[in-house]
Amino acid sequence: MHTLISSRLRRSVVAAAALGAAVVFATPLGAAHAAPIASETSATSVTSPAAWAAGTRAYLVITAPGDSSAVRTAINGNGGTVFANYDAIGVIVAHSASSAFAGAMRGVNGVQMVGATRTSDVPADAYNPALPATPTQATTTLTESNRWDMTQIKADKAWAVTTGSSAVKVGVLDTGVDDLHQDIAPNFNAADSVSCAYGKADTRTGAWRPFGDHGTHVAGTIAAAKNGKGVIGVAPSVKISSVRIAEPNTSMFFAENTVCGFMWAGDHGFKVTNNSYYTDPWMFNCPDNADQAAIIEGVKRAQEYAENKGSLQIAAAGNSDYDLANKRTDTSSPNDSTPVTRTITNACIDIPTELPGVVTVAAMGNGNVKASYSNFGRSIIDVAAPGGDGASGVYSTLPGGKYGTMNGTSMASPHVAGVAALLASTDPSATPADLRARLSSQATDTACPSDSRCTGTTAANSFLGEGQVDALKAVGGTPPPGAYFENTADVAIADNSTVESPITVTGVSGNAPATLKVGVDIKHTYRGDLVLSLVAPDGTVYTLEDFPNNDGTDNVAKTYTVNASSEVAAGTWKLRVSDVASQDIGKIDAWNLTF
Repeated sequence: MHTLISSRLRRSVVAAAALGAAVVFATPLGAAHAAPIASETSATSVTSPAAWAAGTRAYLVITAPGDSSAVRTAINGNGGTVFANYDAIGVIVAHSASSAFAGAMRGVNGVQMVGATRTSDVPADAYNPALPATPTQATTTLTESNRWDMTQIKADKAWAVTTGSSAVKVGVLDTGVDDLHQDIAPNFNAADSVSCAYGKADTRTGAWRPFGDHGTHVAGTIAAAKNGKGVIGVAPSVKISSVRIAEPNTSMFFAENTVCGFMWAGDHGFKVTNNSYYTDPWMFNCPDNADQAAIIEGVKRAQEYAENKGSLQIAAAGNSDYDLANKRTDTSSPNDSTPVTRTITNACIDIPTELPGVVTVAAMGNGNVKASYSNFGRSIIDVAAPGGDGASGVYSTLPGGKYGTMNGTSMASPHVAGVAALLASTDPSATPADLRARLSSQATDTACPSDSRCTGTTAANSFLGEGQVDALKAVGGTPPPGAYFENTADVAIADNSTVESPITVTGVSGNAPATLKVGVDIKHTYRGDLVLSLVAPDGTVYTLEDFPNNDGTDNVAKTYTVNASSEVAAGTWKLRVSDVASQDIGKIDAWNLTF
């Protein structure tokens, strides 16, 4: 069972498997202290304080872009130090243990805003960051199969057209990525990977590695290699870069970390970034609060910088089943100290999700439905993608060569990032605005369910925006004429019964291939009851799978390969499903043949 939680990491608890063994991962990886942090390339090199002091807080000091030397001098003169400086956007990350620092700096000439980015102390680790542990790798015997989330957005069909270009770089701004994982290593781009924890780029080898499993799972959904092992990502030939913006121990994503991440993305040529988090400690930042106004402005400038450099940001909508277009209260902020209940309005925004230019993604379950937990909002949700729900989780990579399932808008967002990467692969000249528009225009329109909270039209509504992304449309491909056939009519499967669903094949001459693909999507609450067969036009029966009696897994979403070379292709083929037990029932939701 996958219990959804509302958290800054927009995912659920994970069930992981290596070599078929189920494990639960929830604890960050430990790490030893290492050499001092390196200075970032996109910010002016600065000298950090010699030692950490209790009470040290972090601030964004906002100035006009350009030379901020006078303001930096004033920071030092008012009890602060400059930790990082992004002159290109007029954002300085300052540290101070003085409670009077923000007030004093707001009176300095040239300072536009000042805001504390946290209500807790900056960790001492910021001045001598620990490197994440190097994950020990397990070798998998798992082989690739088409998963429900990939077939739902037609990624499996898109791969026949293109698997993406290695010239396209996708940044995973997250908890870090295991670059040694067998399904990620072929596509990993170490040269452009970094840690931005604490707001300053750490380019040491391995600084990008994971504290926790979230970022590795996201990376696999985007670009796990098509190498016969484990899983396949939406865009399995593009390059993945890890930008770890989560801090160790807390896994929090503070504003200065996000600023650093977006600046890095812009300076390193990322075509797309995935952002499955919200900026801590405030679930919503309100412009009438001086601290939060500075957070909004600082992160907004960094996002605009990245976009102007050619990078499109994709972000998860959140897991609270919350109407983002009708904000009233926030009970979970600040999450780095003691949360309070506060009244808010729609002027308060989720960062980076609601920043201008960012593509906001809602989650869908297995089928054309909003996931039960997914946030929503009219004119806020742009598109939707599979995020999993209940037993139908999204299966992807985990640190240490492992694999497992998660549910959440965190899992939906990387599907969209992968589709955007395919779009960029097929049109290298596409701008972020082009990619954003195509994601929406090519999405599959999906009507509101019978839920009064869903408003709008089939073409655009508050639950799913402009619909579910479509990877096949993104690559400009269609299944070869006469080679792909599908039946989407539901056929009920009763207890102790045998049912069939037909597909009539026309326009294909000669015999079927030795690699006939049979795609199956069956909804059933205990698949151990099932025996699946393909019936050829002449009545020959090919057994696809006889599930073990003790297989209590829900549903079947698989593609089988059948040597049907002795069969004439044209004619009526049938999917035969036998339910050989009682208590559990289901339906054939859809199936297809690819010649």
